[in-house]
Amino acid sequence: MCAESRFPDCPPGLPIGSHGREPRPAIPRFLARAPFVLARTTIIGGVALAGAALLGAATAAAVVAGKRKTRASRMRGQTILITGSSRGLGLAMAEEFLRLGARVVLTARDGEELERARHLLLKHTAADSGAVITVPADLTKQEEAEYLVHRAIEAYGRIDVLVNNAGIITVGPIENQHVEDFRSVMDANFFSQVHCALAVLPRMLARHAGAIVNITSIGGKIAVPHLLSYSASKFAAVGFSEGLHAELRGKGVHVLTVCPGLMRTGSHLNALFAGDAASEYRWFSLGATTPGVAASAGQAARRIVRGLLNRETELFITPQAALAGRFAQVAPEVTALAMSLMNRILPEPGAQRPIAGSQARDREPASVRVLGRGPARRYNEMGDAPAH
Repeated sequence: MCAESRFPDCPPGLPIGSHGREPRPAIPRFLARAPFVLARTTIIGGVALAGAALLGAATAAAVVAGKRKTRASRMRGQTILITGSSRGLGLAMAEEFLRLGARVVLTARDGEELERARHLLLKHTAADSGAVITVPADLTKQEEAEYLVHRAIEAYGRIDVLVNNAGIITVGPIENQHVEDFRSVMDANFFSQVHCALAVLPRMLARHAGAIVNITSIGGKIAVPHLLSYSASKFAAVGFSEGLHAELRGKGVHVLTVCPGLMRTGSHLNALFAGDAASEYRWFSLGATTPGVAASAGQAARRIVRGLLNRETELFITPQAALAGRFAQVAPEVTALAMSLMNRILPEPGAQRPIAGSQARDREPASVRVLGRGPARRYNEMGDAPAH
């Protein structure tokens, strides 16, 4: 047995407690600290990377905001002629243009309604009173469209942007639609756009500058049941606008086609309803006042102005309208079937000739009264209600 150990095979001179194993070499201090240094370096590097990413994102956001501000500044001092601007979307767009420093020409058939609209605009914006003029005109008549353009140029020197927004909506089954209904809707929704575009074009082409914004509809992409005369006029408007863009693109005049879906403007009070008018008003007004289904007028106006500044050629206001419009192009049979199924749940024909929604509110849902009142008052859809 080893003298220094109780273990019989322990070699002589081996220290007690070594048990036959060689002693471990000492680890250098810098190697012992390596894991801690590596962890700290990783944390610092991660923080630095995150900071760089945040800085990059902030810089990108600032650049985008700067570009938007620069584009928006181009509206300052521009003259914008908006048809159908005494109420609804037209009034909302006028407000947005005024906020960007533009001058606005309002036009509609009703002079008193136009003055109420002007009062609302001056109340809700910081615009000078000289930045808004009103010109009553019936744009279904070519001579009145030409007079409107003359008055706008007389007041402000030129027209930089024409927004064709005037129009009417007639709701009801085909059994309650007459030839004169189709003619009046085509005159208001299609020929008013043609008259105004042809009236402003010579001067825009001479300057190689200007823009025309045509407000059409998702109803110009999909034929919606019980909106047949309206859809027919909007299909015509879409075709006119797209053709106009093709012809004017290389001549300095920009054309934007806008295809909105339902919007919360209060316009259901002034739409026309035929057949079982109360039931037609019920389904239409419910859709036109429900958040998530219908876009707010302010949101729609801002999107249109942004599309104009970005020189877009076509835009949809809501994602569901964009999806429906695109889907109808790639799957027309499925779309036609869906519209046919929709028609089965809509009201049956009745005996009522077209009347305004404000006269067909017998069975108005409570949600329509609650959700529709604010936008209707805000955008001058309440008839002769005081503008305050």
